[in-house]
Amino acid sequence: MGQSGGGLPALTEVLKQVYVDVALTEFPTEGKKATDSGVSILTGVHRKDVKRLRSLKDKGPQAPRSISIGAQMISRWVGTAATTDRKGRPLPLPRQAESPDAPSFDALVAGISTDVRPRAVLDEWLRLGIAHLDEKDRVVLNQLDFVPQKGLEEKAFFFGRNIHDHIAAATHNLLGEGNPQLERSVHYSALTPKSAKALAEAAERAGMEALLDINRLALELTRKDEGKENATRRVNFGLYFYKGAATFKNLRPETGTEDSET
Repeated sequence: MGQSGGGLPALTEVLKQVYVDVALTEFPTEGKKATDSGVSILTGVHRKDVKRLRSLKDKGPQAPRSISIGAQMISRWVGTAATTDRKGRPLPLPRQAESPDAPSFDALVAGISTDVRPRAVLDEWLRLGIAHLDEKDRVVLNQLDFVPQKGLEEKAFFFGRNIHDHIAAATHNLLGEGNPQLERSVHYSALTPKSAKALAEAAERAGMEALLDINRLALELTRKDEGKENATRRVNFGLYFYKGAATFKNLRPETGTEDSET
């Protein structure tokens, strides 16, 4: 991370924000407004940092512009019948529509925002490694979600948001207040590299299928909820997979599932 301009300071800043947000959301002071000192004692984050981070929180999350537009575009691209094949995979899109009703990259951009030029979005996607142009000059997605191969600002935004929501869900379940939220994992050890690779590939397939299904439903419900006064909620459904060396203290086969809902 150090060579890309991030490193420990950027990571520390993200984690501080996560701790403060979770403390304010999941550990409310009954009948009183949480103080900076109280949050500092609870989290270990310095009071001056708590005050600064709370002021940033009041302004709302500031996503890089490339994310606010790009994530919506990919969501529609992979969740709409006209831009996907029978298996739900995104089709290559011509840069401009061949007919008024035909899908195109430019039309996709215009459907999200008319304040930005499609060419500017395409250039940014090519730079970040999100898409490439094929031999027919069509735009082809390199992945099914907005995870730039390059671009520290974009990666840092998703890192912070996903870490925040994962910790918040786990904390909510740990406290046992209200309905539990989904937060589960499957863990095995004492596997060969070949077996770990096979599981990683299987998790990738199953995970992307689940994400695409949820995305299609979310698009449908978002359209139904548009304009409603009580449309004030957000959701974040995520997946992760980690493989690494087993520790020497844990070489015996370990199997099972973890479920923080119970």
